[in-house]
Amino acid sequence: MTSRPVFVVHDHRVPRPHVDLRLEEGGVLRSWAVPKGLPTSPRRDRLAVPVPDHDLDHATYTDSEKSIADTGWWELEDRDERRFVFVLHGRDGARRYALIDTGDNALLHLTKDQRTP
Repeated sequence: MTSRPVFVVHDHRVPRPHVDLRLEEGGVLRSWAVPKGLPTSPRRDRLAVPVPDHDLDHATYTDSEKSIADTGWWELEDRDERRFVFVLHGRDGARRYALIDTGDNALLHLTKDQRTP
């Protein structure tokens, strides 16, 4: 049986409050800083700034400036060169997002359709 890839959302307080979205892929945690937190409405996309990949052991890392806001596993639904759609299966259920590459940064979008397979 293949293990499911992990995700973690870190609540990071430094240099100013933001969250870090980290998705396990290719043996690392691909990471984005999301200054205003994960989107809570499909009408409000959030800036997602790519940051360097982190080692997998960072999925459980906390310190005085960083705590785990959510964790679980994620699944890829669709991907092309510019965007990918994925579902985070976290502590409070599943949420579907799209991460859209804008060139230098990305937009994180909460999809309207929240039905998960």
